[in-house]
Amino acid sequence: MLRIAVPNKGSLSGPASAMLHEAGYRQRKESKELVVIDPDNEVEFFYLRPKDIAIYVASGKLDIGITGRDLLLDSGASAEEILALNFGRSTFRYATRPGTANGPEDFGGMTIATSYEGIVAKHLADQGIDASVVHLDGAVETAIQLGVAQIIADVVETGTSLRNAGLEVIGEPILTSEAVVIRRHGATDDNPQVQQFMRRLQGVLVARSYVMMDYDCRAEHLEQAVALTPGLESPTVSPLHNEGWVAVRAMVPAKEAQRIMDDLYEIGARAILTTAIHACRL
Repeated sequence: MLRIAVPNKGSLSGPASAMLHEAGYRQRKESKELVVIDPDNEVEFFYLRPKDIAIYVASGKLDIGITGRDLLLDSGASAEEILALNFGRSTFRYATRPGTANGPEDFGGMTIATSYEGIVAKHLADQGIDASVVHLDGAVETAIQLGVAQIIADVVETGTSLRNAGLEVIGEPILTSEAVVIRRHGATDDNPQVQQFMRRLQGVLVARSYVMMDYDCRAEHLEQAVALTPGLESPTVSPLHNEGWVAVRAMVPAKEAQRIMDDLYEIGARAILTTAIHACRL
């Protein structure tokens, strides 16, 4: 069986299980379950701490894992990202009290508190900055107030908690993270079970990003309409019973669907419909 690691809790857990369910895999029914066997798909799912997943995958004990890009890089494990999953996005940045520093170039001799010691240490080393890094679990905002560090490095979403602590974001983002599929470094691409798993997830990503659009238009306006809805290869065009009219079907990006519908209407298209795509293979 294919052995796959899934986050057991945290912000990645629910969306990861939801995506796997959309891909046709059995998932756990309650949070206490640590292992779920899906015999129909010949897969075993192991629900693990997100921070540990890269280590398990790198060891070769598990074939595939879903975790955060930040957690993968911070672990230093011999594993690699093979697919971004478009959820769990976050930005990792430095912050400090106003006037302390403008960016990493000013960090020489300072101490930086973070829960992601591996990422920060590598970022400083890559830039040739001589600064100390202290590892803290949980909220790191109070590290400056308590004198443990002059700088913190943490995940920043809105920045509200930092401002409430009297801190400001400085410098460029250290890392932009999201949920990713990982495998062991050096693993081959010829495992048919892994290939099928990846195709299913890619199908979910496409299905979430596109809608199917159907509409009718006059034959003389078809080229204009097709320019608006080129589809992936080309749209499907069928003649209607009423002479001079055709029916068109094409996949269009979901985020652009409303604009495309407006543009189609302006050139005379009617009966314009969109429907969700639940699964696909390209």
